Amino acid sequence: PQRMQVTDKDILKNFTDALLPLPETDWQAFSAGWQELTVKRKTVLTAAGETERYLYFVLEGVQRAFYLADDHREATIVFTYAPSFSGVADSFLTQTPSPFFLETITASRFLRISHDCYKQLILESRPINDLFFKATSLALQGALLRHIELQCYTNEEKFRTLLKRSPHILQIVPHKYLASYLGMDATNFSKLINTVRL
Repeated sequence: PQRMQVTDKDILKNFTDALLPLPETDWQAFSAGWQELTVKRKTVLTAAGETERYLYFVLEGVQRAFYLADDHREATIVFTYAPSFSGVADSFLTQTPSPFFLETITASRFLRISHDCYKQLILESRPINDLFFKATSLALQGALLRHIELQCYTNEEKFRTLLKRSPHILQIVPHKYLASYLGMDATNFSKLINTVRL
């Protein structure tokens, strides 16, 4: 028998079903709003000062959001990869200028939905509104836990926690970005890679 081809929308549905399954009619309305986008590596999707107009769903590739300080030092805030939502969430939700840059680390493929479409969907459908609320709540929970890690954990604890959460990340993200994400310099990060037994 022929194997069914898994579509991008199937991947999105599997992901959202795990968060909160939508009734069929709501799923149809929800899935219709997403458009495909493919970009090269090192593409800036959102620049600091711009307002985030899209929510992305990652199908392929790795992205990062980073803050650029006045002295040109970068602080990596978050990495995203398949299957997950991406985009500058605070700017998207408040429709105010982004404090961060969002760029692709590798060539990436997405589905994306515009803010106008998102707004219409959450106004017209309670289940879709509940789905976005759940996704936003989980993102906030993750951000607050990470804040604790940065404030309270030793470098080794931060490193181990990252690898427990995303074991494959050392292979897919340049180490200088990982060091910046963990709030340490590249030298200390190199030492940890060589000394920490995982």
